[in-house]
Amino acid sequence: MHTIGHFINGEQVQESKRTQPVYNPATGEITHRVELASRDTVERAIAAAEAAFPAWRATPPLKRAQVMFRYKQLLEQHAEEICGLITDEHGKVLDDAMGELVRGIEVVEYACGAPELLKGEFSKSVGPGIDSWSEFQPLGVVAGITPFNFPVMVPMWMFPVALVCGNTFILKPSERDPSAALRIAELLQQAGLPDGVFNLVNGDKEAVDTLLGDPRVQAVSFVGSTPVAEYIYRTGTAAGKRVQALGGAKNHAVVMPDADLGNAVNALMGAAYGSCGERCMAISIVVCVGDDVADAVVGRLAEKLAHLKVGAGRDVGCEMGPLVTEQHLQKVRSYVDRGVDEGAELVVDGRALQLDDTTQGFFLGGCLFDRVTPDMTIYRDEIFGPVLGVVRVASLREAMALIDNHEYGNGTCIFTRDGEVARYFSDHIRVGMVGVNVPLPVPVAYHSFGGWKRSLFGDLYAYGPDAVRFYTRRKTITQRWPSSAVREGSSFSFPTL
Repeated sequence: MHTIGHFINGEQVQESKRTQPVYNPATGEITHRVELASRDTVERAIAAAEAAFPAWRATPPLKRAQVMFRYKQLLEQHAEEICGLITDEHGKVLDDAMGELVRGIEVVEYACGAPELLKGEFSKSVGPGIDSWSEFQPLGVVAGITPFNFPVMVPMWMFPVALVCGNTFILKPSERDPSAALRIAELLQQAGLPDGVFNLVNGDKEAVDTLLGDPRVQAVSFVGSTPVAEYIYRTGTAAGKRVQALGGAKNHAVVMPDADLGNAVNALMGAAYGSCGERCMAISIVVCVGDDVADAVVGRLAEKLAHLKVGAGRDVGCEMGPLVTEQHLQKVRSYVDRGVDEGAELVVDGRALQLDDTTQGFFLGGCLFDRVTPDMTIYRDEIFGPVLGVVRVASLREAMALIDNHEYGNGTCIFTRDGEVARYFSDHIRVGMVGVNVPLPVPVAYHSFGGWKRSLFGDLYAYGPDAVRFYTRRKTITQRWPSSAVREGSSFSFPTL
């Protein structure tokens, strides 16, 4: 059985003694094993990145951008292969995998603008014969720790911008679906990236703790659950590193009485059950304003769930694949059990899903709860599965109070035809990303992605303009060339104009 190793200093290496299985979630079969990096392996990657930094830092931004242009072309040429790797180890359907890759490539395109992104500011004659300017300099060795649910897109939220800013990078992807990340690392090398500038180590907590503790690593980006995000942020900042840690979510969709219910329900189906609910921007709670709205939404959702096509991600016409592992399947099923025990009305029970008798994958059908209340576990927790809950409220203000009082503030949306309502909601809701008749308001690459409250730890968002600031330090230089014809005496006062 093939063992997946690491990518260090321009080559694949296998040197770890510990491994764990990688599954095909659609069949339940072990397809590979992946090495779990030791401290020594991670330190080897850090050393390679540190050695490559001086030359890469000195490479003109235009040449760094040219690598990204070639990389974009290679990603597009190998798109079908990459998406197959995503589907075979994550489980999401091929169309969804392609959407993930396309959104990642958008960040590569943004990074191609490195010469413009890194331009500083210049002021001539800020004083007599004195000029001043600022510039953005790279940090050095930086690292990214990424989750299983987007094995290509989320790493691309990080390393393209980090690299064009002049940093060297170490990626620690999820050990659950490592093949796609390794493949895009190989394509970086083919695009002309020098050895050591980008390195990849597969691993678990030992690898993470090594990255967090090593003083050569200047910054860490993370996407994952809130408990781990807190740990990453607390440990990394205590070690003097710059850290951005994106955590969990519980994204609410508000449906107003004037909403186009047909479009709203179609949007909710994709937002709640796409990728089997394993998205940090997935809608997991629908807040219906009025019982009439709730009755209509629940009825239409139940009807559509009866026809939801569940199966292997490579199957033509499949709309929802399996969950990523058996362990995660059991965790999500336990949430459904608890929702029933706590009194929510289970309108559609995905636990009863029946597929072919030979299917041994990690499948769960779409689940729909009605009459969910804020004290229930299925309301409070991020389930990360195909489980959608409906909450009934009497007014927009009551709906907004629910959202504002939740510990997470990642994304939200509202379905309405009323511009005044949409504007009020967008202006006042305490959430980082807001959609109006858009259920998954993931910003485009030239904006930035991030939530509020306990969905983000750190001051800067992922990708876009915030990423340029995260992966650089501003330096301001003030310069004067005294005239040889005039010799000045010493001044002991604070400099002024």
